[in-house]
Parts: sequence; C-alpha cells; structure tokens
Amino acid sequence: MTVSDNNTPGHFTMTEDEIIAKFPNRLRGYELFRKMGSPRHIVAPMVDQSELAWRILSRRYNATLCYTPMFHAKSFCDPKPRYRNEQWQTNQEDRPVIVQFCANDPDILLKAASLVGTDADAVDLNLGCPQHIAKRGHYGSFLMEDWDLISRLIRKLHENLEIPVTAKIRVYPEVEKTVEYAKMVEAAGAQIITVHGRLREQKGHKTGLADWNKIKAVKEAVKVPVFANGNILYYEDIQRCIDATGVDGVMSAETNLYNPAIFSGKVLPSWQMAEEYLGICKQVPTNPSYIRAHMFKLFRYSLPIHTDLREQLVTARELSEFCDVVALLKERLMEEAAANPFDPDNVQTDEFGYRKYPHWICQPALRFEHDKLHSSSNRLLNEAYMDKAKQEKT
Repeated sequence: MTVSDNNTPGHFTMTEDEIIAKFPNRLRGYELFRKMGSPRHIVAPMVDQSELAWRILSRRYNATLCYTPMFHAKSFCDPKPRYRNEQWQTNQEDRPVIVQFCANDPDILLKAASLVGTDADAVDLNLGCPQHIAKRGHYGSFLMEDWDLISRLIRKLHENLEIPVTAKIRVYPEVEKTVEYAKMVEAAGAQIITVHGRLREQKGHKTGLADWNKIKAVKEAVKVPVFANGNILYYEDIQRCIDATGVDGVMSAETNLYNPAIFSGKVLPSWQMAEEYLGICKQVPTNPSYIRAHMFKLFRYSLPIHTDLREQLVTARELSEFCDVVALLKERLMEEAAANPFDPDNVQTDEFGYRKYPHWICQPALRFEHDKLHSSSNRLLNEAYMDKAKQEKT
C-alpha cells in the first residue's frame, strides 16, 4: 500500500475533517448505529435470497436491520437498467436497509453506489464471498491479498458518497492479521464492520464453525460498531454470541433462510412461514427462482418425504403454482402434526446437543459430519460430543 510521508495512504485525498465538512449530515460509526435503531438482529446479504419480500417477512419476526442481496457494481451501473431494476427493490417500510456491492474498481463502485441515493442507510462492500465465481471475478474474499485495493474501494466511497460505507469481512488463520485487517478497513472509512468468523476456505461441506474469539479481538480493536456472523443456529445463540464477543449486533445468513423467525425465538411450522412469504409475494413482485429457492429451504426436511411435491416445486413457474404446492404440503404436514403432537416447550436434543424438531418445523440446516467431527473452535455447538470424547480419553 502506497503511503505518504506521514504514513497516510497515498489514495487518501482528504482528511477526516475535510470529509466531515463535505458531508456534515452523514452519520458516522455509532451515530449511524443509533439512527438505525441500534439493531441487534440482522439479516445477512445473500445472493438472490435477501430480496425485498424476504426482508419484509424477516422484519415481521424481529429482524431489526436487513441487507440486500450482493449486487455486482458493474452490472448495477450499466446504462441499460434491467439488472438494477430486477435486483434493487425497496419501499418506505424497508428501513433500515444496507445495500451491498461486490467490486474491484473504485470508480465503478462509486458510480453504482451513487445510484442508490438516500434510499438506503448505507452501502456495504462485500469482502467475504468465498465462492468460485468470486475468485473468477476477483471480488469478495478474493481481495484479501490486496489490501491496497480494498482500502481504495472503501476510501472512494468514504470521500465521495452521500451515505456511509460499511464492510463485511472474513477472518485470517492468525488473529493478529485479522485484527490488523479490520483496523485497515476502519481506517479507510468503514463505519460498521461485520466479521464473518470463518476462513475463506470454510464453505460448503467444509464450513465448520466460526471463530468467535477472532470476532471478539476485532471488536476490542476497532472503534466502530461490529456485527458478528456465524454459529447462529437457535435464538439463544444470539445472546451467547453477544456475551462471548461483545459485538453490537448479530447477523444470520443461512439459518435465517431455513427459519425466518430465528430472531423472534418462535418455533413455527414451515407451512406457516411459506404461506406468509407467498402472501407478501402477491404484493411484491418476486423472481420465481427466488421463491423456489426459499420453498426448498423452508421445506428442507419434508420434501425428501413428499417427493412428488418436490417435483412439482421444481417445475413451478407462476406464483399460483407455488401456492398450490404449499397448500398440498400444508394439508399433509398438518395431518402428520396432528398424529404426532409437538411441544415447543419440551424439545429433546440428540447426543450431540442438536435439537430434535419434527420435519415440519422451521429449523437450521446442520452439516453434521463436519460440525460434529472436524471443528477445532473453542466455542462449539456440539459441546455434548466433545464432553463425551474427553470422558473417553480419561
């Protein structure tokens, strides 16, 4: 990273005082956090999955801040607005909301972010996507080797955008490097930092558990608000995460998709969530591929049993067709629920400490093999398994 004589990066063309003078009303750090209602329950940015209809549903169940899906900055600012019009939906009730972009060119990022205007509370830079497409496109977590570019991207927005810039990062194997990285992101101008406590390599079947110790170290090292992402399976995990890390808010990605009521503490049947979501889609036009993906997640544990309806869901194209499939599933699942009553106040756990819900209840997706056998995190969701292993050694 090129620096000037006073150790300030060469691409910092304005001092903080000059930036404040340029944007006297733009919120910073905890001012932004408080203006958004001091959100503790945050829906993560998820490609094609945290769209407006899903944000509306999540807010009904105590989500207090939502991120949009990750948008490609270059496509977003294309002169032909088709991509932008399809991807960026909002309304007056969709606040607070943060729009997330992936990018590797500061000028293009600024051009895209400027199109958001003041319809969002902030713009977030995605520095965490670990997928192969991000590697091929050189964005997300595959910028982690290029701190100079990351700093330029954030600084470009910090010096030129009407609304604040935030960032979502992943961690390194070394806690010291993770902390140094977060401080660089803060120095460039990020007003909130979300820390996904997994390495870039931890994805898919290799996901494993997030390292809350590294998130805690970042929280203690920076002065801006910090959100934690990772290891949230049940409502009680939210407070456990806050207690363990000291973060200002907790973000849920995958678990929110399987249980959009995660932030409410409610244990609800999958058909109720599906019907409510489809009801929102009747008011908010939503891409059928998004709807289908949500249905497959909500009914993750039921569709392998009702395979004929799974095939109908695959071929559904119209909203009415999705509604028909859900109505049929609801009828079958309600019969099963009546024959095998479920008491949400008396939930048993398996030998590994995971809760045993019937398949018609919204519940997190568990990667059993990796989470149970291969995690070295000090904060384990499979504590019962580890205790058993220790006893066997002694």
